[in-house]
Amino acid sequence: MIALAPAAPAHAQALEKPKITIGVGGKSLFYYLPLTIALQKGYFKSEGLDVEVQDFPGGARALQALLGGSVDVVSGAFEHTITQQAKGQSIEALVLQGKYAGIVLGMSKAKAASYKSPADLKGMKIGVTAPGSSTNMFVNVLLAKAKLPPDSVAIIGVGATAGAVAIMKRGEIDAISNLDPVISQLESDGAIVPVVDTRTAKGMQDVYGSAYAAGCIYVPVDFSKKYPNTAQAIVNAMVHALRFIQQSTPDQIVAAVPTDYYTDRAQYKAALEKNIETYKHDGSIGIDAAQAVYRDLKSFDPQIQTVPVDVAKSFNMTFQQKAAQNYR
Repeated sequence: MIALAPAAPAHAQALEKPKITIGVGGKSLFYYLPLTIALQKGYFKSEGLDVEVQDFPGGARALQALLGGSVDVVSGAFEHTITQQAKGQSIEALVLQGKYAGIVLGMSKAKAASYKSPADLKGMKIGVTAPGSSTNMFVNVLLAKAKLPPDSVAIIGVGATAGAVAIMKRGEIDAISNLDPVISQLESDGAIVPVVDTRTAKGMQDVYGSAYAAGCIYVPVDFSKKYPNTAQAIVNAMVHALRFIQQSTPDQIVAAVPTDYYTDRAQYKAALEKNIETYKHDGSIGIDAAQAVYRDLKSFDPQIQTVPVDVAKSFNMTFQQKAAQNYR
């Protein structure tokens, strides 16, 4: 028996903004699975929320939509909360979706055979979901480890769907930085070999060396202040979704996902099993994880290097703490 009902629904208090729009950069990616579950299982509705999702080719586009006011909330990379603070934008993460980056750098078998370290990336054309997105920042982190600047490679936006698979297969790029199910499709078809893989604890340790914060729900700081009951309802739904993932079998999780998210159910399930560890947490972001992200951004981003950033202001766990008490 899974006890997931909250003791007191958030919408027992009137929601200041019951209709919200959430931006996401590739909704079918495993990076955003908790959002998908919250939508498909009706967790937002049970909190009194009417949610519309706008899907973009990458997280950087979702961020732009938030800054432009066309979406209220973003399901995206925690990195953006820090980069935007350096640019004078006050954005905060309210709940963690994944503790692993989940990003894979893949190459053709021929190129992978000669890959030894990030230094070998120099001069390559690398496909990412969108320039400026977490998949792009991941490449920058790898380059920084080899003391190479971001412009030592050519970054090409390929999206997060079948188009990305096709571009890699056609040989239009030398490598791809992307997530499942795109990566699992390319692996299954023999089109790539992963050379860096952060779907696992070992891969995360090799690249980042410490706790990390990846996918999250983030909002402008003013949103949380102006709509506290709404923010709580959003976080409740997301923590509820995390608990469902943690307490369900892979088959039950796959059954909750829209069938148009995959072409092969067995392949999708296998990819889920490779990513499942990232959801084993309570939705909280700790200062150590946030500082690790800041450290890595600082390794390649000139603005982060020159503008002071208060990492503690990049996340607000007030709502997560309340939600975690209700969903155990």
